[in-house]
Amino acid sequence: MSGDKLLTMSLIRQWVCLIVVCFAARALAETAVPPNIILITVDTTRADRMGFLGSDLGLTPNLDALARQSVVFTHAYSQAPFTAPSHTTILTGTYPQFHQVEDFQVPLTKDLPFAPAILKAHGYHTAAFVGSIVLDPFQGLAIGYERGFDTYDSHFHMTRPGEDHYAATDRRAAVVVEHALAWLSKHPPGPFFMWVHLYDPHFPYEAPDPFGTRYKSAPYDGEIAYSDSALGKLLDRLRAQGLFENSVIAMMSDHGESLGDHGEEFHGFFLYDATIHVPLLLKLPGDRFAGKRIDSPVGLVDVLPTILHAVGIEVPQEVQGESLLAMMAPEPKPAANGSTATASPPDRPLYSETEYGVRAYGWSAVRSLRTGKYLFIEAPRRELYDMLADPKAEHDLSASSKAVADTLQSQLDAFRLKTKKNGEAPVPVADPEAQEKLAALGYTAASEDSAMTAAAAAAKGIGGGDPKDKIEIGNWMGEANYLLEVSRLDEAIVLLKKSIAKQPDLWIAYAKLGSAETYLHNFPEAVKARRKSVELMPDSVNLHYELGKILFESQDYESAVPELEFVVAKMPESWKTHIFLAISYSRTNRLLPAIAECQKVLAVMPEQYGTNLLLGRDLVLLGNPEPALPPLTKAASIRPRASEPHLVLADAYEKLGRNADAERERALGNRLAVNGPTPGPIEP
Repeated sequence: MSGDKLLTMSLIRQWVCLIVVCFAARALAETAVPPNIILITVDTTRADRMGFLGSDLGLTPNLDALARQSVVFTHAYSQAPFTAPSHTTILTGTYPQFHQVEDFQVPLTKDLPFAPAILKAHGYHTAAFVGSIVLDPFQGLAIGYERGFDTYDSHFHMTRPGEDHYAATDRRAAVVVEHALAWLSKHPPGPFFMWVHLYDPHFPYEAPDPFGTRYKSAPYDGEIAYSDSALGKLLDRLRAQGLFENSVIAMMSDHGESLGDHGEEFHGFFLYDATIHVPLLLKLPGDRFAGKRIDSPVGLVDVLPTILHAVGIEVPQEVQGESLLAMMAPEPKPAANGSTATASPPDRPLYSETEYGVRAYGWSAVRSLRTGKYLFIEAPRRELYDMLADPKAEHDLSASSKAVADTLQSQLDAFRLKTKKNGEAPVPVADPEAQEKLAALGYTAASEDSAMTAAAAAAKGIGGGDPKDKIEIGNWMGEANYLLEVSRLDEAIVLLKKSIAKQPDLWIAYAKLGSAETYLHNFPEAVKARRKSVELMPDSVNLHYELGKILFESQDYESAVPELEFVVAKMPESWKTHIFLAISYSRTNRLLPAIAECQKVLAVMPEQYGTNLLLGRDLVLLGNPEPALPPLTKAASIRPRASEPHLVLADAYEKLGRNADAERERALGNRLAVNGPTPGPIEP
């Protein structure tokens, strides 16, 4: 298609949207009641499980009922098969190559349009209720997502020994909805924007009963049915409180799940319909256009501009998606000559991409363009499918229809060039503790490491290989991540070693092998694996941190020191690393640097018990008992039942010639020690 024709089509869409927006704004002005907005995202949900999209499994009665009062988009596509980039596209109305949040720990920059910030500026109360730590901005993962939200209900934490992950790193759908309903019952007067995110359909598919039992042979379907049930309670409450009628309700998934399609078990590597075709429905105030079905292809990038248009708010210039309101307008009556002019814009190409393979494993990125009847996939071995004749994308036409493939490749390149953001990409945050949280959920790579993997792959030209040829390793790694999460360590080690045997330079497999061996207290094997990961990725802060921590845990403090020094040099605000380093210095009799590290920590964390105790003890050992008194006294006040601060205080007073004070502290310390052991300074 020529550039002139594309420009003409774009102008037509802009004029049609302008007319529809003016109509919507006038209708809103007449009601003088700004609509509430409820955004529902159900993670990892396939379109073919929705009753309103043709499924006969009966999994979604509540969403099917909502669909009857909504506009249903039968061909909606995600722009990325991964939680972070897809949700960022939904909330910013921009493509992944523009917002550049391709992974966790990549910050959402303040210059991007962001739904809650836009709506808050227009008088909306804003609240988010998310189902997983991966979308928690307070844990260093979804950095910047709190912007514009009055309430951001997340506050997850790492799973503690014996604790269910549903009480730590993620929440059941019922709990997320319960939190949302509690906020609904007491939110301030005025319009509100509420985002409800459910994580349950994500692997390992373990829905609670009765859904777990009912769908024992199809556990993924059980999670879909359970999520629908939870959403039913949310929708019922909206109706009961009189909030349903005047609300915009948008429901969608961020991406699907392959479930073995094209050899992929989970999601992230491929861009076929299993992970890219997603459910999308939009209920408008007063049920306008209820029951209408739109078959034209649309993208999740279109959600934000559509919502803003629906409530009469101007769409920021940076938004790249298009309002879908024009598609919803009633079909005009036929003219006298029998012709009909449609208000719907012509189909436009839809772009998707995934960098998961390149960022996690050093393979190639994959990009796609859906246009007309074709699905074109850019990869080291490109693919072309006629989706009308071959809806399952089983017959690659790229060799036999080379001219078509070449044309679509050129269109994809031009589209990506037109829509990418110029300037430097946001700097991924190196945060070893955030990486530990990601690992607890089975995610493969922290952003700092993945960015370096991507850079290394780019230096090779087309990357380290086509994901189609590597998917077996990807599946093994995905399963190993889950086995690590549920502490089936021996099974995880088998899969990790199989992955390494097939790709010996797979640094992430060595890193996870080191974690598994550490949990089993096989420290020599753990150190060996972790050293190999550092050898393959020598600039990684996270990998040096993990190696240093394992060496620390195995009490090889001498070897731990250079690893921890590398981390604090790159990341001076990693206070946990400073504590490890202070203890390692002290245990290797480097008292002056140990004291300096303790002072750095206490300047920021004055209530840190172990660091106060270590500082006081090392000052006494160095022959400076007077300055040791304040930190030791502080340690004793922080833990009044601990014996060690008092025993070290006794030594300090004795060196100062204050024998009565020394006897008092020693007697108190001995008395407390009789009641049981207390944590020593090794506690970070």
